[in-house]
Amino acid sequence: MNRALDLAARVFGILAAIFLAGIMLVTVADVVLRSLFRTPVRGQFELVELGLAYVIFLALPAVFLRDAHLVVDVADHFVSARTRVALDLFGAAASLAALGLMLWQMAPQALYMMRFGDITFDLQIPKMWYAAPALAGVLCSLLAALVIIFRRRAPR
Repeated sequence: MNRALDLAARVFGILAAIFLAGIMLVTVADVVLRSLFRTPVRGQFELVELGLAYVIFLALPAVFLRDAHLVVDVADHFVSARTRVALDLFGAAASLAALGLMLWQMAPQALYMMRFGDITFDLQIPKMWYAAPALAGVLCSLLAALVIIFRRRAPR
């Protein structure tokens, strides 16, 4: 099971890195073309916006699976190991609740965009391509938060 989770975290991380590299290449190409030929990359803003959605929502499950969140450990030095585990479980449960709320609020909006065929202005990209990584990333993060909760609850 740990091997599959590590593989999933690696795949999500690699995909996020690929999209980040794409954003950087589009931005560099836009700057170079504007400087040398006074011709920007058409739809650069939309491409970067779309790429950023993929970077954020593909990286999110990787962060959960690697348990690589930013943590402020103010209380860790003053409480017992059991209390620390309880605090970690509380944090994972709060993450689970927040991700569930996000998914519950995002799904109807994504269905609305899909039903009405919303598209971007410049490149005519269907807005569903923006919603898809968000929904998938939040869903996978929610599942990863569940994995964290069960990992922490399991006796070691």
